[in-house]
Order: sequence, then C-alpha cells, then structure tokens
Amino acid sequence: MHKKFSLLVLFITLSACNQQATKPTPSSSTANNSSPDAFLWLEEVDGEQAIDWVKARNKKSLDVIKSHPKFTPLYSNNKTIYNSNERIPYVSQMNGYLYNFWRDENHVRGLYRRTTLAEYRQADPQWETVLDVDALATTEGENWVYKGMSCRYPVYDRCLVNLSRGGADATVVKEFDLNNKTFVEDGFNMSESKNSVTWVDADTIMVGTDFGPGSMTDSGYPRTTRMWQRGSQLSEAPEVFAGQKTDVGVWPTVINDGENTYKFIIQGDSFYTRSWYVLDEHNQAQVLALPKDISFSGLINGQAIFELKTDWQVAGQTYHQGHLIAIEFEDFLAGATDFERIMQPAANTSISSVVTTQNHVLINTLQDVSSVIYQLSYDGEQWQKQSVDLPAFGAMSISGSSDQNDDVFINYSNFLTPSTLYHYSASNGQAERIKSLPSMFDATDLQVQQYFMTAADQTRVPYYVVMKKDLVLDGNNPTILYGYGGFEVSKTPDYSGILGTNWLTDGGVYVLANIRGGGEYGPAWHQAALKKNRHVAFNDFIGVAEDLIAKGITSPEHLGIYGGSNGGLLVGAVFTMRPDLFNAVVCAVPLLDMQRYNKLLAGASWMAEYGNPDIAEEWAYIKTYSPYHNLKSDTAYPAVFFTTSTRDDRVHPGHARKMAAKMESMGHDYFYYENIEGGHGGASNNDQSAYLRALIYAYFWQQLAP
Repeated sequence: MHKKFSLLVLFITLSACNQQATKPTPSSSTANNSSPDAFLWLEEVDGEQAIDWVKARNKKSLDVIKSHPKFTPLYSNNKTIYNSNERIPYVSQMNGYLYNFWRDENHVRGLYRRTTLAEYRQADPQWETVLDVDALATTEGENWVYKGMSCRYPVYDRCLVNLSRGGADATVVKEFDLNNKTFVEDGFNMSESKNSVTWVDADTIMVGTDFGPGSMTDSGYPRTTRMWQRGSQLSEAPEVFAGQKTDVGVWPTVINDGENTYKFIIQGDSFYTRSWYVLDEHNQAQVLALPKDISFSGLINGQAIFELKTDWQVAGQTYHQGHLIAIEFEDFLAGATDFERIMQPAANTSISSVVTTQNHVLINTLQDVSSVIYQLSYDGEQWQKQSVDLPAFGAMSISGSSDQNDDVFINYSNFLTPSTLYHYSASNGQAERIKSLPSMFDATDLQVQQYFMTAADQTRVPYYVVMKKDLVLDGNNPTILYGYGGFEVSKTPDYSGILGTNWLTDGGVYVLANIRGGGEYGPAWHQAALKKNRHVAFNDFIGVAEDLIAKGITSPEHLGIYGGSNGGLLVGAVFTMRPDLFNAVVCAVPLLDMQRYNKLLAGASWMAEYGNPDIAEEWAYIKTYSPYHNLKSDTAYPAVFFTTSTRDDRVHPGHARKMAAKMESMGHDYFYYENIEGGHGGASNNDQSAYLRALIYAYFWQQLAP
C-alpha cells in the first residue's frame, strides 16, 4: 500500500474470524437477566435444522413475491442492466496501465484486465486479460469471488490476490506475477482467514492472520502482526507487534512518499479510536503522538495530513473538529507540533475524502450533501487551495490516483444524470470528459427536490425526493424512504438504472434521508447519534416520514422503508417503534438482536457505535430500541421483507433469521429470503444482484401500489 489507504475499509473488510459461529450455550441466552432466547439455534450458520428452516421460509416467501406480475420483467430488465457493456469500466493506475475488474453474463465471476490510457479513451477499448476468475474457479473447483489485489509499489510486478469462497469477508491470499499473469507456486500464499497483508519489499510482507489460539481479537480480527520473509514458513515469521484481545484489531500498512517508505501498525482499540505506530529499521514500534480518533489522511512530499474528529489542544493551540491539518512528518516524529491548518470546512460542509497524487492533494467535500472538490498544493513553504471546475449539485468520487503522476479519474452523477467520468490532471487543472453512461431510463418527466425536516431539537435534517414533475399531492403515491445513519457514512445523490426502471418511471417516489449518524455534515453529525443517543437517528428518520406524509407526497398505506446492514437496524428499530407509519419494510443484512450482536462474527468491533450490551448501564439504553426485544404480539406490523446471506461473515444471518422466527411465533406476517452465497452485499455476482433487486422492488409494488 502506498499513500492512499482507508481506515474504514481496513476496519470493515480486513477482518478475521471463522464463518461458522460458535454454537451458543444456553447460559449465553440469559445475559442481563432477560428471558431465554427460544431461537438461539438459528445462529448456527450451517446447522442442518437452521438451513432446513431457511429453505422452507425462502420457498414460502419466494412463491408469493415471484408471483407478482412485475417480478419476471424486473428480473429480466435487471440482468440486462447489470450485464450491459454500456457500464463505465472504472480503473486504477499501476505503472502505465489502467486496471479494471469486469463482470458480465459471460464472465459471471469476473475478469481482472488492463489497458492503456490512449486505448481507454476509445469508445470500445481493447483489454488484456490478467486474471480470469471464472476459469480459475473451474480449474480449482472453488466458488471464488474476487476481493481485490494489492501490488508491490513502485514496480507493480507482484500482487497479493484476495479470493473469497462464496463472497465472505474471509479470503485466501495467493501471490500473483503481474508480468507473467500467473500465480507464484511457492510464493506468499495464505489459507482462508480475514487476512491483512501489505508489501514491505520484494521478499517481505507484513501479515496479520489467524495464527491459532490467542492470535485473534474478540471482534475476530488479527491481534498480531508478523514480518514474513520469502522462503520461510509463515508460522516461523517473527512477531513485530501484538495488541490486546479486547482491541478491534491490529493492521499493518506501508506508506510510500517518493523514495521514503514508512512501515506502520494500526492498533484499533475501538471502531473509531486507534494508535498509530511507526516501525524503525529494527522493526521497533514508536507510537505517534496523535489523538486516538484522528484520521491519517495522507503523506505527500514530506507532509503528513490529518483530519480531526474532535477538537485537539496541543502546544497552546486548538485545532477544531472536522478540519484538515498538516505537518512535516519527519519533524513530527522528532517531536514538532507546529501543525498548519490547511482546510477549515464551513458549517454546511464536510470532508468526504482526501486523495493524493504525485504532487497534489484533492479534497472531496459535501456542501449540503452535494460534492465540491478542492485541490491543494504544497510548494515547500505553504499550501495553496483552488476549486476544481466540475458540475454542481451531484455526487462525485475520485479514483485511479497514482504516486507516479498527477492524473485521477472523477465520476459525477446525480439521481437523474447518468455517470460521467472525467480524466483530471491536477498539474494543469484540466478536466476531460472521457466516458459517460447512456440514460437507462426516461427522466424527462422526473424531478429532484431537496427538503429539510426540522427535528425536535431544531436541527435541520436534509432529504432528497425523486418524483414525477406532475405528482399529485394526495397521499396516494407509492414511496420508498431509504436511510443508513451510522458509522459516519454519507449517502449522496446517485444515478441508478435499477431504481429508475424498477421504480421511478412507473410512478414510484424515492426518498433519501440524510439523517444524523451519517457523515453528511462531518464528525459532529455522526457523533450526535452514537450509543445512548441512537434514538436521534431513528427519530430523524421518523421525522422525515412524517414530513412526507404532511406534504401529501405519500401516506402510511403507501410508504415503505429500506435499509441494509446498519440501515437494517435503522428500519428494524423504526418499524417496531412506529408500525403505524409504514406498509412495507425491506430489512437487508440487518443487525436486530442488539443483546447478542457483539458476540456474533465482527459485532464486537461496533461497540463504539452502539455500546456494550454486557454492561448493564449500556444495555439499559440499547434495549429500548433493539428490534428483536421490542416486538410485541399484540401490535400490528407491516409484512417485513428480511434479506440476508448465509455467507455473510460480517453481520451474522442469525439476526434476520431470529427476527423472522420471532415474528412468526407471534403470528405476524413477513417475507424472508436468504441467499446461500453473497457475503455482506447479499449477492456475489450480477445474476444474484439482479434477482435480489427484482424481489425487493416486486415486494414494494405488492405492498405499496394504490
């Protein structure tokens, strides 16, 4: 790994634990003096009884949803969209080549391929196949899902390829020769785990994996890091760092800045707090004197860049929450604290991402949930800032950056504008439109409005509404309200051919709620809904629903809600709190049993977000919203549609299983679909994605159409 890295990705995806959950013991179901859990057996992921239960509920639910007249045409339409060659092939840069991972109907598992920039500019570029995952899966008899590769900087000759069985987070690592396009038989190859690896040099990697008893944290992530030399046994690799069992995890990373290489260890003691250590030439660790919640955003031309999540007072100076600061890194290691404030966002602005090129820094900001990009340059003495001239009122993302040049790719879209990809040169400030999607649906009679709901504490909460221009405000419009509200994740306006063809063009209304708990307005927006304040996110979501009803856009009979993962918890909590407001709920790969979430798979890593249910004072507020514990037999609920995946080794499928089983035991109607593959995304290939989306939108039409 070089300058560009993401702690969120590290914390969420480089995890390590076995997919098969430990079989629960009866005593574990009575924590905090609650009643015994009658459905604990459904936590046994591959248990015969549990799988039989899943298959029976799948069949019963699919028989109903697939019989809806919209399902078959939606499924066919979705396959066409997912497999269309009209899609933009997004790329990364390595050593003069542009690399892309591509799936279509002929390459279900995908191709890793490359081309040149000159060829990429063409309407139909020629690609050279580097790795055919379908062919590999056939040869090895494995259900491989490609999970990315990390290649050795700066020559990019060897790569560490991550392959998952069925889409789980846990991966097998295989060393790959990028020049010969073959796997290295006696290379750095690792068995299945949620491995964390990074190149040090041609013959050395830093490794975090399951080394046996005591090597993993309670969250199921690596607890130790070892330095593995080529030709030696992994089990004999010397340990260079060990964290605590109670940590979220320990991750190695290498950051290169020109000719300087820095080896780091990140010790995460919670999802949002961590200590950074730099290793010297003897691999001795020195802790960096930083706040534990700070983000290390980049290292460029000797300058280290940090983003503050809370105010920081150091050496008589106060550096404020949400700001970017920089310092000469070698001076900082020697004890200097003369940070420079290089960006101070306004109240309606947050920093979405920071990307470095060879000589410049690109900062993607959100201003009232629309992207604006700034470019910063350091001339050796001071920082200069300028805005990047790109379309307004949409979502932008920066990709394909490299330490070898100043070129990046910037994608722009909004709800009604298909993605347009720009090739941007930070050296001259020129943006060239290089790729664009055709319209996948007719948007001529559609409009987008941004509204603000005023919460009880007078906070203005934004939300987008996509609807027909001639929409009649009579409350009869089928409406999907989507939200997430967690982990400082921002939800932005984005073009979706699936949403347009499955919902909008037939008169459906789509609403995106930018509730607190997300990152739309920076760290404070997220922190407002942490732990005991979780109800802030739920109440914001309910407030948006009530605002939609008050405006006549929809009514409870025609209003559905949709969320996945943390968003699954959101909609699960909200439908148990206010079942009168909704007639449809899609609760995807959700957290629902908040008493046991920290004991299941990676759940312990999220206690900084939700709290620890094993502490009585924290369970006292968690239990007030835990969906599994707030179901009532004498309350009428909408017929919720639960979706999950057997191979999800991040959020345990037991959450959805147990919630559905409990509703069934109380006589409540529901729908259930569990994909036997798919991982946390719920689908592991285009066909599965098309199928799942067809099920979801057919369900919404079934429940919400007038």
